[in-house]
Amino acid sequence: MKIPQIFEAKKKEGKPVLSFEIFPPKKEAALQNIDETLSLLCDLHPDFISVTFGAGGSTANNKTVEIARKIKNEYGIEPIVHLTCLHYNKEEIRSILDQLKEAGIENVLALRGDMNPNIPVKHDFHYANELVEYIKTQGDFSISGGCYPEKHLEAPDAITDIRNLKRKVDAGVDHLVSQLFFDNEVFYDFYEKTRIAGIDVPIDAGVMPVTNRAQIERMVTMCGATLPVKFQKILRKYENNKEALLDAGLAYTINQIVDLIASDVDGVHIYTMNNPAVAKRICDGIRNLV
Repeated sequence: MKIPQIFEAKKKEGKPVLSFEIFPPKKEAALQNIDETLSLLCDLHPDFISVTFGAGGSTANNKTVEIARKIKNEYGIEPIVHLTCLHYNKEEIRSILDQLKEAGIENVLALRGDMNPNIPVKHDFHYANELVEYIKTQGDFSISGGCYPEKHLEAPDAITDIRNLKRKVDAGVDHLVSQLFFDNEVFYDFYEKTRIAGIDVPIDAGVMPVTNRAQIERMVTMCGATLPVKFQKILRKYENNKEALLDAGLAYTINQIVDLIASDVDGVHIYTMNNPAVAKRICDGIRNLV
């Protein structure tokens, strides 16, 4: 099933879409244990699971397609395969898309990807909208895209960022997943601006559970998310108590998701960090809401 169809079905039920993100483990030993992670996550009945594209510029070592195939065929849940383009040429992208077609995978998340100084940039694609346009020529895929409630770090301002997002949607994106944020008001303001700009595809609100201070500080640096005062108090109060920070952080995340659902967002996308125990605690807290 394609992602827009999932959103349509859930809308008829009067419920938001709930989805997870996972990533392929870098170590082979960890990859062998992915079945346990997938089994536990799939038992929580997400509407779809997105699988990030393995780091590096080699398609040969990428386990993304393998994991996505497993999610679809063994667990009966729709996968979205992330596809980055900065370090790949058209031939390499076409090869990956052919693998997806062979596996019966219909959904891709088209991203530019982050610059890796250790891998040469290929020059077939410079922006995500160019990748979207190319994917449209290679098969009948549902194409998702990324969006940034607090703007992309490289965008000069929010207006330019929204214009770039509209260009991506016009190229063929039919669903958006937001970068993580901790202040729901930031997302609501962004969502309203997308509608004013004529962007009318479903937008998933991306939420990252708080499990430790180092993780959050790293992600804030990478994506530019701001930390509300309430959230900063939690970090200061419990930064030296790992268990307490986990409890307080997950309570914050659950409250954040409850507010999003009460505000009728299209969907909630949880960045699980491959931690099914954390995902389960969150899902237990919103069990009757989705």
